[in-house]
Amino acid sequence: MYILIEPSELVATGFASSLGREGVPLASFLPGEFLDWVSAAPSEDLRSVEAFLVGNCENPDQVSKLIRSHSPAPVIAMSDSNSLERTLALFEAGADDVVRKPVHARELLARVEAVRRRERAEARAVTVGRLRVYFDGRSPDVEGVELPLPRRERRILEILAGNRGRWLTKQQVFSATYGLFDDQVQESVVESHVSKLRRKLAQALGADPIESRRFLGYRLP
Repeated sequence: MYILIEPSELVATGFASSLGREGVPLASFLPGEFLDWVSAAPSEDLRSVEAFLVGNCENPDQVSKLIRSHSPAPVIAMSDSNSLERTLALFEAGADDVVRKPVHARELLARVEAVRRRERAEARAVTVGRLRVYFDGRSPDVEGVELPLPRRERRILEILAGNRGRWLTKQQVFSATYGLFDDQVQESVVESHVSKLRRKLAQALGADPIESRRFLGYRLP
């Protein structure tokens, strides 16, 4: 999920709608609320955040610096002007990119993915046995043969592959898939998605690569 720090409810609603159409859940905070939240948020909640979008805050450089001290997720700062001084200050504070508003949701996704590409270097995909999982929106493949998956199942597989070897709780998978604050969907829906995903993987691979353990959650070894 993405986090937006923005004082305008209208702007926040617009971004939530446009990103939602791209399948990305968004939680928005007023600047003051965000400062309180990020300072006290559990580490598992912070690990569920895929990117931070810093909007029209009074001190966006301070917000970026605070985010960077708590999370390695990409930080995209959005500016209303072409001020060189403000842009440099945002980069110095830890922003990974600075973009001029208005900006399309797809451009934001592309910029976040560009940051991830730099971080992953050549690791744009993870190979687990005969299965190859991509991080650019493509379906996984088995020895080069595409395995089409619905968006939610593909997203869950990407989350597990991106954290290969690490146990992820059902709450962490849910938060990364639906958003930390989505109260319209029950957390138990993750079990249904994972169950369908595991059946498809087992059918394609001859064995289910996803491990599950009570109280620990799920992982790809």
